[in-house]
Amino acid sequence: MVGLRLSRQTVASVKRLIPSFLAALDKGLTCINPHIAQALWHLRHPTRRGVAWACAALPVLLLLYVLLLIPFTPGIGDIRKAKIEQPARILSADGKLLAEFKPSNREWVKLKDISPNVVSALIATEDHRFYQHFGLDWRRTASAALHTFSGDRQGGSTITQQLARNLYPDEIGRAPTLTRKLKEAITAFKIEALYSKDEILETYLNTVPFLYNAYGIEMAARTYFDKSASDLNVLESATLTGMLKGNSYYNPVLNPERALDRRNTVLAQMVKYGKLTPAAYETLKRRPLRIDFERQTEPPGPAPHFAQQLRKWLAAWADRNDYNIYSDGLVVRTTIDSRLQNMATQAVTLQGKQLQGIANSAWGTRSGCSNGRDLLQTFLRETPEFRAAKDAGLSDDDALKRVASDHDLVKSVCETKTRVQADFLAMDPRNGQIRAWVGSRDFSQDPFDHVQQARRQPGSTFKPFVYAAAFEAGAKPSDTLVDKPVEIPLAGGEVWRPSDEDEPSERAISLRDALAFSRNRITAQVMETVGPNKVARLARAMGVRDSELDPVPSLALGTSPVTLKEMVSAYGTIANLGGYVEPVMVTRIEDRNGEVLADFAPAPSRQELPADAARTLVDVMRDVVSRGTGSSIRGRFGVRGDVAGKTGTTQGNADGWFILIHPQLVAGAWVGFNDSRVTLRSDYWGQGAHSALPIVGDFFQRAQRSRLVDTHVKFDTAQEPGWFAERTGRLREWLQQWLAASPAKREKPVAPRSPVRRAPVETVAPQASAASAVSETVVEPRDLPPLLQAPGSTPAPASGAVDGEARGGGAPAIAPTPTPDDVVPPDADSAPTEGAATNGGAAH
Repeated sequence: MVGLRLSRQTVASVKRLIPSFLAALDKGLTCINPHIAQALWHLRHPTRRGVAWACAALPVLLLLYVLLLIPFTPGIGDIRKAKIEQPARILSADGKLLAEFKPSNREWVKLKDISPNVVSALIATEDHRFYQHFGLDWRRTASAALHTFSGDRQGGSTITQQLARNLYPDEIGRAPTLTRKLKEAITAFKIEALYSKDEILETYLNTVPFLYNAYGIEMAARTYFDKSASDLNVLESATLTGMLKGNSYYNPVLNPERALDRRNTVLAQMVKYGKLTPAAYETLKRRPLRIDFERQTEPPGPAPHFAQQLRKWLAAWADRNDYNIYSDGLVVRTTIDSRLQNMATQAVTLQGKQLQGIANSAWGTRSGCSNGRDLLQTFLRETPEFRAAKDAGLSDDDALKRVASDHDLVKSVCETKTRVQADFLAMDPRNGQIRAWVGSRDFSQDPFDHVQQARRQPGSTFKPFVYAAAFEAGAKPSDTLVDKPVEIPLAGGEVWRPSDEDEPSERAISLRDALAFSRNRITAQVMETVGPNKVARLARAMGVRDSELDPVPSLALGTSPVTLKEMVSAYGTIANLGGYVEPVMVTRIEDRNGEVLADFAPAPSRQELPADAARTLVDVMRDVVSRGTGSSIRGRFGVRGDVAGKTGTTQGNADGWFILIHPQLVAGAWVGFNDSRVTLRSDYWGQGAHSALPIVGDFFQRAQRSRLVDTHVKFDTAQEPGWFAERTGRLREWLQQWLAASPAKREKPVAPRSPVRRAPVETVAPQASAASAVSETVVEPRDLPPLLQAPGSTPAPASGAVDGEARGGGAPAIAPTPTPDDVVPPDADSAPTEGAATNGGAAH
């Protein structure tokens, strides 16, 4: 009520003020009206003196307006900087050029390297008094103004004015207004004051656009005539010069007749100003255009995907520090090793070609995916052509028949969908420096960066995080769990039933063997013990920091999509014995003179996994490559030294993974298709051990042969005794010495004995016989104290195939000796899983 009362009072006050306000306004207008009326009378009846004053005032007003516009045009410093414009140069750690960040597809050439025919045609057509004026041709400007006022619009811009517009399109603009022309003229005067005539010509010819992403005369010559600018003849020079009046309108590719007429006009201008003889003109004007068109693409460089990601980072850094990556000549020194980058590219290319041949055979790609008609129809329904047919009123079947009858469309869809993709990343785990980055098989065909942008299910490569959580909680590699059917209730009443390729053996399997041979049922039990939330938190802390991890039981088998960069970073934490180091791309930024602008020291290591747990995990992962699913690293590729790793394959063989760790280098690869509904259709080639592992194996083999990776360096996995163990050992030694010094012992001398040599203890027990397997005591997980320990139980290998990569069993489950190269132990990642849909589509 109070608020309402105040409103009414306010309204009443306003009403009282309105009459007085109107009265004051009327009084003011009454005073002004006579002056306005007098001014209007003088305008209708001008005197000679008034006309003279008006004529004198116009130039003054124009001059004042020009002075007001000067601060809104490019400054002298900006124009001087444009004169020495240099793009940022990206260098590898060993000093090789990786990329140059140019604003457009342009290659700068000196004026002496441009055909004189181009210069003659340009000056004769665009600005024949170029060498006589100082940026503005008054006679041409006045003539253009008169024609424009009479209805015949003409351009009067000089080459210098056009250069001003090309260099500073945002500051000057392109609107046909007096303001734009004045800004253009002011900037042209500034350019003439700083540039010589030859420098103006050179800059103009190197910055003018020619369509098809071709900037400058050099790229135009390559695009339209497949030659260098220095080799252009009179006809070719006239054709390109003619395009400057209107690139699209006089496009020689799409509008050859217009381009021919315009070319002849340029030739006539050359005759008019003495650059061409009349006889030569009569001969040349009858000749055809003879265009040799080919789009020019920027060379991708040795690390195009890395450069693509670095450009984004550098642009943000430059904005914060007031630099321009296209003109300030920055020199960026990166962490990439050009030798390792070349090895990675070769490995991806070689394996990609081999897998592409397998995919083509599996899908019948050459005959339009004849081996996958059902899925092809799904792909065709997703095309714009199908949607257009539906919008035209056709039924679903008729629309499908229409698009299916387009053989070129079917072939294009088939080839695109069945194109094998692969990516690779290598980094130094000690400092996080990225050494090699391959985002796809071919940047020109697939610029999408699978390393940092593609999120795919990691499959069994995620399992080390589960075992890391267990080892952090106190579990030991020798602890065992029973290989039995597993059923884990989920929210909503569903049940998750992870499975392996073989049937449950009801035997106790050690954690070491479960990870080495990628056992799904054992891993699921470990996950149930440590908890999904703890595993998700640990994985994030170790490096999987950008992708969302769903803390559900099936996360143990890698159901949450992640990027390869995240996985390699997290495996780097394992290789660094639990210390996470953020991945870095740049070590230093310098200016064009070599002065250091910024230095990027490696980020300090942060211990995210206890060192003892990390040492245990590394030791267990050694078995993956020595006798487990990744043993072909040793047998086939001959990788030496202290290495460990993990394979991974998702459900249906949609994704293949492999990551290898070494104290100096961590390398990982992914293989699959852009569309996860497409697979290699092979239970053998679809596994990570056969699709992704060869890329890493080939890379490491080359790196070791080139001595870029030291095979003598080892992981420091020796476990240091704790305080209690150290004190207990000292007490034991003191008791032994005290007992040895007793009188009874001294009275009876004992002959010295040679020290007892103990045989090394095998981590894996020998293969149990059938009888012993039947009589073996089975220990349930709920009886294990305190976490996974089963006192008195002997780790026993599982029977049959232990991983989903060996269909049909037959291979020995766990063997103490490395598997031969041609028989790689399978990876359980591709084993079918029941009840996983509620966990985001479980893929193993």
